[in-house]
Amino acid sequence: MISIKYIIIYMYIIVCLPAVALAQASEVILQEDQDGWRLLVDDRPFMVNGMNWDYFPIGTNYEYVLWEESDEFIRGALDYEMGLLQNIGVNALRIYTGIPAKWIEYIYDNFGIYTMLNHSFGRYGLSIDGEWVADTDYSDPRVIELLLDEVTALAREYKGTSGLLLYLLGNENNYGLFWAGAETENVPGEDSESRIRARHMYRLFNQAAVAMKEKDPYRPIAMANGDLLFLDIIVDEVPDMDIFGANVYRGVSFTYLFDQVKEDYGKPVLLTEFGADAYNARTEQEDQSCQAWYVLGNWKEIYEYAAGMGRTGNSIGGFTFQFSDGWWKYGQTFDLDVHNTEATWANDGYECDYVEGENNMNEEWFGVMAKGPTDSLGHYELYPRAAYYVLKQVHTFDPFAPGATSDLIEDHFNTISIKDAFNRAKSNENGGNPTD
Repeated sequence: MISIKYIIIYMYIIVCLPAVALAQASEVILQEDQDGWRLLVDDRPFMVNGMNWDYFPIGTNYEYVLWEESDEFIRGALDYEMGLLQNIGVNALRIYTGIPAKWIEYIYDNFGIYTMLNHSFGRYGLSIDGEWVADTDYSDPRVIELLLDEVTALAREYKGTSGLLLYLLGNENNYGLFWAGAETENVPGEDSESRIRARHMYRLFNQAAVAMKEKDPYRPIAMANGDLLFLDIIVDEVPDMDIFGANVYRGVSFTYLFDQVKEDYGKPVLLTEFGADAYNARTEQEDQSCQAWYVLGNWKEIYEYAAGMGRTGNSIGGFTFQFSDGWWKYGQTFDLDVHNTEATWANDGYECDYVEGENNMNEEWFGVMAKGPTDSLGHYELYPRAAYYVLKQVHTFDPFAPGATSDLIEDHFNTISIKDAFNRAKSNENGGNPTD
């Protein structure tokens, strides 16, 4: 006879098994074959069609935290924006730490979109012994202990989270060795002092990767470097990072980036940021077509450099920057309800509006969605730009699908019309349904 004790245990198992199965996280691994690298999710090749995503109503800045709102408010915001992202084939988001695990699972369960969880790793300063330090010294034993404690706690907390794709450390921390603040400036050049500081920093990046894998061996770990600056030091000091991630703004082409990483570092490449702003500094007006042209060219190369396409085979995807405009980016703490048009840095790769000796990159205009005013409930409406509709067509192609070839990539991208995308955006700028 079975005792009542064992009947209760048996019933508990039967009741709980479905819940466990539903909450089970996908298996995410990296695989290198003769033709290149692939990110595998549950044994299937996964091209990261990602988006940098955040939520900042007009009038707020980096101090605003969506996750401190009520569950009802958060659910409303996510349902609206994730639906728009799902509509254009986005399958992964780059989101900074602070998002509770339950919302990562909510996004995945309801929209099939994964999250790359990003710890800034001291990029914007940190608190040491109760005092805020803006310029992180990665050789300081207190900093080393603090950051290692934070990232291992992160891996321990989020281990097994359904919808978690991978961990990302940093955000152009190599540029942070030069810039005192968070506002974007012209890309710096290295010197002997910065190289010494960089070596300490990258050594700690590697320690963090090792420590995180001990806590959660089931998720890859990437870094978000500023382009290829200090790649030689990275090769020496960061052997245990799974993925080389980089924020790259070179214009319509990434030029030799994939080739150099393959030759020097041998890791798969994930573009953690790239794209273009939608404001033309030369004409002083919105320029959706130019933004869409850069985004289209960038994604074409991401697919062309994927495994099996006949080139380096080390591209595993990217995260377009960004979903909606950040009205706070220029002043950070003032003019938060003004859509500023002051360009803060120069980049000759963006020839649509580059003029020698003048800035042309507008940090508040990188959204593929324009942002509307906040309503009485605290939500806002988004209006698609041409780049939004371009991405919708781009992401219908899967370079890892059976039979995919470089010729088919060429054919697919040749069918995408920026003019048609612009016309669709104009028809919806005063309302309408972007998902039609």
